[in-house]
Amino acid sequence: MTEFEIVRPLLGGMLIGLSSAILMLAKGRIAGISGIFEGILRPKSGETLWRVLFIGGLLVGGFAMSLFFPERFELQTNRSLEMLGLAGLLVGFGVHIGCGCTSGHGVCGISRISARSLVAVPTFMAVGGLVVWFMNSSVGG
Repeated sequence: MTEFEIVRPLLGGMLIGLSSAILMLAKGRIAGISGIFEGILRPKSGETLWRVLFIGGLLVGGFAMSLFFPERFELQTNRSLEMLGLAGLLVGFGVHIGCGCTSGHGVCGISRISARSLVAVPTFMAVGGLVVWFMNSSVGG
């Protein structure tokens, strides 16, 4: 993205909001990706199929987009594979101690005016910003 765009991000946000609302109305569930994925790893009766379809839809959608817009999926980092793996583990740990991820808290929790989400999202953002600043200033970015 070299210039300011509004239409595609707006449409994407509307689709995320619509899909979150549909999941809430149809299943009574919050569209938090980490919670949905955890439900696949720790299955409960009658809860697995929709979770697999939801995660599968994300993967298939991402794969389809990479076929049409491969330039948007180019990995542009100078970090090692080990550093990226460590970052992934730390994100997973943060999701665990935060009782959810940015999709659950940020998209669904804030729209429901959840007090926990109203604290969690700014905390996620602040910690993320501090980590980026620290990594860029100490390790080099």
